Amino acid sequence: EIARGVMGIVSLARQVSLNRTVALKMILAGQLASPVEVERFRNEARADAQLKHPGIVAVHEVGEHQGQHFYSMEFVEGRSLAELLRNGPLPPREAARMMKTIADAIHYAHQRGVLHRDLKPSNILLDADGGPHVADFGLAKLLHSDSTLTMTDAVIGSPNYMSPEQAQGRSLEIGPHSDVFGLGAILYEMLTGQQAFSAPTPLE
Repeated sequence: EIARGVMGIVSLARQVSLNRTVALKMILAGQLASPVEVERFRNEARADAQLKHPGIVAVHEVGEHQGQHFYSMEFVEGRSLAELLRNGPLPPREAARMMKTIADAIHYAHQRGVLHRDLKPSNILLDADGGPHVADFGLAKLLHSDSTLTMTDAVIGSPNYMSPEQAQGRSLEIGPHSDVFGLGAILYEMLTGQQAFSAPTPLE
C-alpha cells in the first residue's frame, strides 16, 4: 500500500505482461461498494483514461476482478508537492516553472471536457527530476455530462484550496475557473509556505 483516501486505496504492483511497475487503485470498500461508489470510481477512471499528457498521471488499464473494481496507472516514483512544501516555500522561479507545467496539464484536461475539482499539493506528484504530474481525478467532472453523481448544493473538494462556488455548494456554477482558483491557491502556498486559507476545522 502506498496511498489511501476516502474512497480508494493505491498499491504498488507489477503488470506481468509488460514487466513494469504500476500503481493499482481499488475501491476502499471492495466488494461491499455501493452502486454509487462503483459509478464514481468508474467516472474517475474514465476521466483520467482519456487524458494523455506528460503532466498527468496516465491510466493503463481499467477492469474488475472477482467483484473488485480497479484501474492501473503510471507509477510516479518520487514524493508529492505537499511533502516538498513541508520544507518551506520554493524559490519564485522554481514555483513558476512548476506551476506552468501543472497549468498546462489542467488546460489540456479542460480542453477535453474534464474538470479536476480537487487540486491541492498532495495531488501533485513529483518524479525523480522534480517534474510535476497531476493525479487523483476522483472528484473529476465531465463537462457536458448528464451525470447526477454530484448533487446541487453538495460541497466537494478540499476546503483549503476550493473555490467560493465549491465552498458554497453552488455546483452548477463550477467550471474551468474553479480549477484555476485551485491553481492559484497552490501557487500561493509554493511562494509563501503557507496556505491561503486555513482554520482549525474544515467547516471554518
